[in-house]
Amino acid sequence: MTYSTHSYLTDARNDNILIDINGDLTPRDEARVSVFDSGFVLGDGVWEGLRVHPGPDGRGVTPYLKQHLNRLYAGAKTLDFDIGVTQNALAERLYRCIDANEAHRGVHIRLMVTRGVKATPYQDPRVTIGKATIVIIPEFKTPSPEVSKVGSRLFTVHIRRGYPDVQDPKLNSHSKLNCILACIQATKAGYDEALMLDPHGFVATCNSTHFFIVRDGEIWTSTGDFCLGGITRGTILRLARNHDITVHEKRFSLHDVYSADEAFITGTFAGVTPVASVDDRTICVEKGPIVKLLQQFYKEDIESEVSNGR
Repeated sequence: MTYSTHSYLTDARNDNILIDINGDLTPRDEARVSVFDSGFVLGDGVWEGLRVHPGPDGRGVTPYLKQHLNRLYAGAKTLDFDIGVTQNALAERLYRCIDANEAHRGVHIRLMVTRGVKATPYQDPRVTIGKATIVIIPEFKTPSPEVSKVGSRLFTVHIRRGYPDVQDPKLNSHSKLNCILACIQATKAGYDEALMLDPHGFVATCNSTHFFIVRDGEIWTSTGDFCLGGITRGTILRLARNHDITVHEKRFSLHDVYSADEAFITGTFAGVTPVASVDDRTICVEKGPIVKLLQQFYKEDIESEVSNGR
C-alpha cells in the first residue's frame, strides 16, 4: 500500500470551514473564484503551505510565518505583480480566518495569491483587470501516523528539476506541472513519492518535499540550486548545525543514496519523515537515530516559535 507524504486523517470539521477570499469569509461549498482568474487560466500565482499550532493563550499560531510571507512576496515580485496588502495586513487576515474557524490545532493552511482576473483568457499580464486574488484555506489535517511509522518509499523518476532560465525551481508558483508529472510517474510505479534529479544527474529533491541522507553520522542534502528554498529544509539545517551535527549541501548521486545509513524528507505538512527505501533499495528498516534527533529538535523549535503567541 502506498502513502502520500501528505496523507492525513479525515476530519468532518472540514465540511464546514470558512474560506477567506479577498478578505471575505465564505462557506466551503460557496467558495468561488472567476474562471477568468489568472491562477485558473494559467497557473499565474504564488502560494504557501502553513501549519497552525496552539500558542500560550490557546489561539492558533503559525510558526515561521515571516519566512513564509517573505518567500510569498519575493515570488510575487519575481512574477511582477503587487499582492496589494502589506505582510502585516495579510498576517492579520490569516489569523482572522483561523479564529473564525476555531482552527487552533492540527491545521494546515493553503495561502494562494494570483495576479487577478483577466479581461480575456490570455497570458499577457496587461489584460489583467482586477487586483490580486488572495485565498486562504484552513483545514483540519493531522498527518497520517502510518507515513512516519513505515517510512516513505521513493522512486527516482525521469522528470528532472530544470535550469532557472527555463522555470526557476526556487519560485513557488502555481505552475507545478513537472512536479505533478513526477508524482504521477512515482504513483503509477507503486511508490509514495518521486525523487527528482537535477539536469546533471545528481539528486535534487522530491516532487513535494526536500530530501536528505545520513552517512557516518553526517547529513547530506543537495546544493539547493535546483529546489525550492524550503522553510522546513532551512530549519532542519540550522537545527542540525546548532547541535553540532555535520551538514553538507553538496552534489551527490544515487550511489550515495542507495548506500546511505538513513534518509528522510522534510516539509511543512509532516515535518521530518523517515525514508524506508529508494528504488527498492532498503535504507533503514526502523527510524534511525539522526531522524529521531531531528524530529525532537524540530518539535522543540516549533514550541519555541509559538511560545510568544502571535
